[in-house]
Amino acid sequence: MKAIDLFKRLSIEYVEYNIKKFEESCCGDLPTTKAPSLFAVEGIFKGLEKINEYISLKRDASSNIESESAYW
Repeated sequence: MKAIDLFKRLSIEYVEYNIKKFEESCCGDLPTTKAPSLFAVEGIFKGLEKINEYISLKRDASSNIESESAYW
């Protein structure tokens, strides 16, 4: 669970979802996806390499935000 460890270490909020529960609660076939996968506002990131790219995006975005005190 390297992705979960990364999120915890970097204090990134997440919700863990067990894809197998889908077939218990819904009709139809089990959807296929690459594990781990991250579904975020910024897009879908499949695999640990892509999740690391997402984390880099989040870091870059947060470092470019000025605090409100910069305007005072």
